[in-house]
Amino acid sequence: MEPKPAVKMTAPFLGWSLPGRTIVFFLSAASIWCLLAEFYHLCSMQKFTEYVLVPATILLIAMAINDRLRGDHRLWRAVVIGAVGGFIAACSYDTFRMPWVIGAIDHVGPHWLRMQLYKVFPQFGAMIMGLPYSPEMTDSQYPLAAHVLGWIYHFSNGVTFGVMYMALIGDATRRSWLWAIVLAVGLELAMLFTPYTGFFGIPLTALFIVVTLTAHLIFGVALGLFARKWSFNWYEPVPA
Repeated sequence: MEPKPAVKMTAPFLGWSLPGRTIVFFLSAASIWCLLAEFYHLCSMQKFTEYVLVPATILLIAMAINDRLRGDHRLWRAVVIGAVGGFIAACSYDTFRMPWVIGAIDHVGPHWLRMQLYKVFPQFGAMIMGLPYSPEMTDSQYPLAAHVLGWIYHFSNGVTFGVMYMALIGDATRRSWLWAIVLAVGLELAMLFTPYTGFFGIPLTALFIVVTLTAHLIFGVALGLFARKWSFNWYEPVPA
């Protein structure tokens, strides 16, 4: 009789159990908490990034790799699907907003089609780097590193929102993809009640609310459909 293969073991809180999903959710949420900590003067974005966001990201990646090597692969699979889905959703989100950005930069088109919706990105980077920033500063006043770091931070939010979504629903093949819209729009509605617009000098107009809510609706559609489709298509046999 052939010996049975060794069973891979991992602690329940390191797998795709309720405790494991809770840990994944809170580790992923560190990205947006980074900004909220700055808004409410709890901690500078620079310090939060260094002492919380970076360690949380490393720990999340370590959990996913550990599950890939020693677990049943469900946590690994969900984190990868959520991260890729969040990135694709963020690209869809930014693509929708691009006409307003082009109109504002080139001063073309009707007045309502001109909004500087990308102006916060170099400010993100400056905050993380500990550089001076203000809503009155133009893009050219920020160093290239602030622009690059700001975009990276922006996409980190998209990626982690995708992972948070997977942690919330557990299994995208058994949950409606419409929950992704609820999450995306809900996050934006919550953000409107924070100091976000005033902090970055963004006029809180009806047009801004409509555009940003529509952009988050598109984010949710892209994330939900991608996560559901890839969850069905990614067959990951449970290791013996």
